[in-house]
Amino acid sequence: MKPLEIAVAGAGPAGLAAALLLCRQGHRVTVFERFAEPQPVGSGLMLQPTGLSVMAALGLVEPAVARGKIIRRLEGRDTESLRRVLDIAYGGGGAGRFGLAIHRHALFDILFDAVKAEGVAVERGFDCDRTEPGDRAIRLVSSKGVRSAGFDLVVDASGARSRLRAAIAGASEPCPLPYGAIWTSVAFSGETAGDVLVQRYRRASVMIGVLPLGRPFGDGEDKAALFFSLKPGDYPAHQAAGYPVFHERIAASFPEAAPLFARAGGFEAFTLARYGHHTVASPVGERLVLIGDAAHSASPQLGQGANMALLDAAALAAALRGAVDLTTALAGYAARRHFHLRVFQMLSALFTPVYQSDSRALPLLRDRLVPVLAGVPPLPKLLGRIVCGTLVDPFSGAGIAEPDWREVG
Repeated sequence: MKPLEIAVAGAGPAGLAAALLLCRQGHRVTVFERFAEPQPVGSGLMLQPTGLSVMAALGLVEPAVARGKIIRRLEGRDTESLRRVLDIAYGGGGAGRFGLAIHRHALFDILFDAVKAEGVAVERGFDCDRTEPGDRAIRLVSSKGVRSAGFDLVVDASGARSRLRAAIAGASEPCPLPYGAIWTSVAFSGETAGDVLVQRYRRASVMIGVLPLGRPFGDGEDKAALFFSLKPGDYPAHQAAGYPVFHERIAASFPEAAPLFARAGGFEAFTLARYGHHTVASPVGERLVLIGDAAHSASPQLGQGANMALLDAAALAAALRGAVDLTTALAGYAARRHFHLRVFQMLSALFTPVYQSDSRALPLLRDRLVPVLAGVPPLPKLLGRIVCGTLVDPFSGAGIAEPDWREVG
């Protein structure tokens, strides 16, 4: 297939990774970003061995490890009894595997610098509102009515609130989940273990977490992401009661995290995140393809969001590389991602109520059964593979190979 003119809507991890991979294949790529100055939104995320393998394929895993924090284990305890109800080691998912906690700012810097180095064009201040297909090309139309040049293909990486998705027949919108979270990042000095994601639970209605992040700004200080789960509608009541009351609650439930939450200073430091769940039946339209959260979204309980987006970008590039025409390529992309994506969307739907819901029965079963079952083979290995994103093979569909993590980590 001849080199294509490709527009990528959105400069998040999915869009930047796709732009980089497609540009390196010889396609002419333009990234459209709604901000005048492209910037990341949010706090920290987890790059699992799946997403890290895409970063390795891009030649960017070393700078990511330098800026992030290697996570070896996930630990969760009940706030009252301190009973350990979650204990998953990455080593159970495969020799040498680990997670990488990284601030969105660091990940954005690494990917955006690589995109600029490849000479990819970036159209700033273009808020993608809809597409306008023609006989031989497709155009992007901004919210102000500005029309782009014609392209052979538009890659929609504009996120869960995508407006371009409406052009695909039968595309579903995210179904809001009852629980979200407030997030922030603060200076980290080893208040919790530096290679562990630590969480505290009160049933399934409260989750408090600390995730060491490394250095978001390269030569700056280490940071940690703090999060507190809640119903978005309940957040105003917390704010009205005042931050000192909230901090007392943290101190009573998770004393080690209290100095970190004190460092945040107040609610103004936090961002409210709302979660939704959806999977578009087919991510392919007329000269239009959805990747990342535009095509599928879920709660962050399994830590797979950014990794699914990176795998989508790699799978799209692999499908275009091996196809004879665009129609075949897009159908191939959908097929490459179908099984792995459906399995982990199903797992996310199953796990989310266990850790974020009003249920009393589910967390009771979790607290009683998980500590016992987690030590019975082969469950530790299965849990490790779920967290790693490798319960079913993600790599062949994405057209990449997994590195030997013992050499990287």
